[in-house]
Amino acid sequence: MATKTLESIFNDSAYDITAVKKSQQWFTSQIRKLATATTPQKLSTSGNLTSTLMPGNMYLFFYDPKGKDTLPYYDRFPLVLPFAKTPDGFLGLNFHYLPPILRVRLLDRLMVFKNTKDMSEKTKLKFTYSVISNAAKFDLSKPCIKRYISSHVRSRFSLITPEQWVTAMLLPVERFEKVNKEQVWRDSKDKING
Repeated sequence: MATKTLESIFNDSAYDITAVKKSQQWFTSQIRKLATATTPQKLSTSGNLTSTLMPGNMYLFFYDPKGKDTLPYYDRFPLVLPFAKTPDGFLGLNFHYLPPILRVRLLDRLMVFKNTKDMSEKTKLKFTYSVISNAAKFDLSKPCIKRYISSHVRSRFSLITPEQWVTAMLLPVERFEKVNKEQVWRDSKDKING
């Protein structure tokens, strides 16, 4: 029996109302955790919230970029897979810069970097900037590579477990400032093809 790709699972679920409701329920619970976690006591008891990042995991968080006044646009609520630490923060792939089908396609291609045979809580994607920036197979990552400064993170990190990665990809939670998501996605496609 052939193994299904993440993209084929996405296509199978695109019109599955159960999958859509599951995504919405998960999103609502994650936003509640972030929104109500305003005191140290609440933060320390709010499920998968953490103040530290591990490269290879996936996270949602609120962000206020340092150069927001000069940026053409930015995402206030990134969905990021960090892959390298920097002296003042980290580099990561923000999947929101792609439309959902391309997010799933990129994640599917990145599975070659999986550190476990099966998907489990221990699964991480281990890769470097030079590997993904120099291989045509990973061209979809071009518009997603972003640098984040730790002092500009405005919430704790909501850890997304590997079995929830595809669900998180399907959520319409991107919060772009200055332009709409369709413009961002058009610009991203130009970067990929250019």
